[in-house]
Amino acid sequence: GAIGPGLGIGLLAGKAMEALGRNPEASGVIQQNMILAIAFAEAIAIYALVVAIIIIFVA
Repeated sequence: GAIGPGLGIGLLAGKAMEALGRNPEASGVIQQNMILAIAFAEAIAIYALVVAIIIIFVA
């Protein structure tokens, strides 16, 4: 449940660093969008953790 979000966050951060290298003037917008996208990707991992805990304790 955490492999996909982990890979996604890694790709997001890598592409954000590339974008910052190409256009340093847009660092504020790039950083804001990167943090928002990482939060959405991390939410998927948190949902998977909650489902796993529910399955463990209910079943």
